[in-house]
Amino acid sequence: MKITTGFVQTADVTVYLCPEHTGQPVPQLELRPGMKARGAVTWFYGRGGKAHVLIVGLGPEANAERVREAAGNAARAVHKEGFATVTVMLESFVRALSGALSEEQAVRAWTEGWLLGSYAFDKYKSRKEARTVERLHLACVGAGGASYEEALKQTAIRAEGTMFARDLCNEPPNVLHPESLVEIVRERFAERPVNVRVYGEQELADLGMNGLLTVAQGSRYKPALIELTFCTDPSQPLLALVGKGITFDMGGMNVKSGRDISDARFDMGGACAVLGAMDMISRSELQANIVALIAVADNMPDAAAFVPSTVVTYPNGLSVQVGNTDAEGRLVLADALLHAGRLGAREVIDIATLTGNVGEALGLGVAGAWGDRQLVDTLAGIGETNGDRLWPMPLVDDYEELLRSDYADMNNIPPISYGGAIVAALFLRRFVADAMRWVHIDMANTVQAKAARGYYPAGASGYGARLLADFAVSRAEANRSAGGGEA
Repeated sequence: MKITTGFVQTADVTVYLCPEHTGQPVPQLELRPGMKARGAVTWFYGRGGKAHVLIVGLGPEANAERVREAAGNAARAVHKEGFATVTVMLESFVRALSGALSEEQAVRAWTEGWLLGSYAFDKYKSRKEARTVERLHLACVGAGGASYEEALKQTAIRAEGTMFARDLCNEPPNVLHPESLVEIVRERFAERPVNVRVYGEQELADLGMNGLLTVAQGSRYKPALIELTFCTDPSQPLLALVGKGITFDMGGMNVKSGRDISDARFDMGGACAVLGAMDMISRSELQANIVALIAVADNMPDAAAFVPSTVVTYPNGLSVQVGNTDAEGRLVLADALLHAGRLGAREVIDIATLTGNVGEALGLGVAGAWGDRQLVDTLAGIGETNGDRLWPMPLVDDYEELLRSDYADMNNIPPISYGGAIVAALFLRRFVADAMRWVHIDMANTVQAKAARGYYPAGASGYGARLLADFAVSRAEANRSAGGGEA
């Protein structure tokens, strides 16, 4: 599909964006109030060869996120109808907002939303979902259209990185497993300015990464720690992005049950977020010092699998009683966090589908974040802008007693269900080096969309990829402003 910008061009479909607080954007049509509601999509079909008109509602707010949502809704509507060319009336929309959104911001938001909303994971279907649009034209006049070429390029990179994260998460476990993920990562980053190192079974043992080795005992696939290094400015403090990569989580010997547990493949959502972010970062000219650490394993029941009451001992001297094998994520993240400390990381963000408890607290649209408050606030501000929303959560020191074990330093699961997401964060904190500023993001509730809405398809959401990439940019800029020192 070709995306262009500039003055109005004729097309099969003309799209108008309609916030609730503006007047009639299409003078020749009488619009009912409901047509401007958030998520509303209304067709006016042309006759005698005239262009069709599509009205997309934004609701009471007209910001970049609402534009992305409207673009995703419009993309699916147009593809469903089978039209080939589309013109989006962005200039008139921006003018009606009276400066609330710049034309370039609107171009970026619409393009990103359209590309992400057009995504479908249908590679295994005999009948593919139609992708009919050949040309998407964004009608705008700010600089004759030509100045937006770079904006379109950068936005496409963002969308492709997010879709890479979605693809990884959506893949079934007979295709994507610990060993195949390693090969996919090697191939993806082979031509990028990224050093890829994979710690295999023997190296994991040599480094004392006993969490990964223990969790993987029941799987036929070997575990790994994938290390991706992007260092274009070694003078900057090292930022570590840590992702949980349990490619399929059967719960181990505390086996999951249910009518359909296909969603267990989404337990690698944190790893996908980190890899999607690194995909974006590695295609940029960012001057930064970043390492990505992906803890990769399966959690399967088998005669060789670890069992409840197993004790795992870590290189920092801490021993962990396994109270429940389905609380495996924190066991493998502990290894990755300790490794980040060995590498000298000054800041570390770990992201994982860690607890169902976070969804009970925050619903399905907002992830939880614990740790360094300044970094959490930075991440939250980014998420409010780019759509990967999160909310600051407390580290309640009094809850440390819930980690108590009768015969090890701590248990991997608390004795009660209340506050489980907080207790999981407290567990991870014990593996963070004193010199590191740390944030833990629990994205178990945001890893997937149950149904298509806005620019999210049903299935993996790609949550976190844009969040981490934008955070890396913000930290690199802060470090440069501080003269290469710690900001």
